[in-house]
Amino acid sequence: MDSTSYHKQLSIENTEKLRTILQEFPAFMRDYFRGMEPTTTTKTRISYAYDLKVFFFFLQQNNSYFAKKEIKDIVVSDLELLEPVDIEEYLEFLKVYQDPNGKIRTNDERGIHRKLSSLRSFYLYYSKREMIKNNPTIVVDMPKLHQKQIIRLDPDEVAELLDIVEFGGKDLTGMKKVYYDKNKLRNLAIFTLLLGTGIRVSECVGLDIDHVDFKNGRIKIVRKGGKEDYVYFGDEVEKALMDYIELSRRQITAVEGHENALFLSIQRKRMSVKAIENLVSDTAKEVTMFKHITPHKLRSTYGTNLYKETGDIYLVAEVLGHNDVNTTRKHYAALDEERKRRAAKVVRMREEGPAKSD
Repeated sequence: MDSTSYHKQLSIENTEKLRTILQEFPAFMRDYFRGMEPTTTTKTRISYAYDLKVFFFFLQQNNSYFAKKEIKDIVVSDLELLEPVDIEEYLEFLKVYQDPNGKIRTNDERGIHRKLSSLRSFYLYYSKREMIKNNPTIVVDMPKLHQKQIIRLDPDEVAELLDIVEFGGKDLTGMKKVYYDKNKLRNLAIFTLLLGTGIRVSECVGLDIDHVDFKNGRIKIVRKGGKEDYVYFGDEVEKALMDYIELSRRQITAVEGHENALFLSIQRKRMSVKAIENLVSDTAKEVTMFKHITPHKLRSTYGTNLYKETGDIYLVAEVLGHNDVNTTRKHYAALDEERKRRAAKVVRMREEGPAKSD
């Protein structure tokens, strides 16, 4: 299967998953999820479904009227019974709560912000269609989001990480050594690709062998939302991919249905997002214990390096596949401050101090 069919298959699986979740919800909610289908991915709709599931759980736990109802028995007019204070109590509840399985759940400001956004979207759908008149979510302020510090690898950490992938880390013996030798070229290609192009881990997982175009020095990927795009790579990425494909990947007979996948697991199946996340996290621990490194942090590292080299925020946004350049600018605002500070020292008005009078 090619990368497009891989993503289509993922969409099919997510659609089936969403349908299973919706069976727990009132019938009227199917209209809401059907209405948002043209503008969202299945993954986004699943996230909204989980958010709303938490909201109804809160109502059953904290509201005397909803405590007497099963979620499936809720009707659209019930939504009008809530006041802004109920929504504020919900946001407070989200900070720490015990889920139906007894597990303690927490949400930081971004998690609370997202869940309120989901709830606003939900209410807005029925409000716009005049199925409800009271919309308590619009009265409640969105939580303020503080700018998160971007965690990225320093240049020396990047070099050390690639050295560990290529030459092995500490205490590499026994089965660890066997596993390392078997997957060295694959792992080096993955790390070099992520650090050298800034692609997302999902885009990396979706790659097929024939999506690597050595003639033009580029790969074909599927962005979020299903849009196809080309990302260009340099000499280091080219060598790592060429070595892996010619010396390792072509020697492996993949499981049926995974024949075209670029990166294969030990089971000879397309690697999963989770597998690459674990690979990056485990390997990076040998470089730094103070930074939790994920594939997204490698993406941030690439974006940082590209911006430092070019100073072109629009180029960074385009290469990273950001739909809105303001998203990119927010991420790299701190680098802008560094550039401004350096600019203050570039322009000199006098080569030396003021001349001394006799």
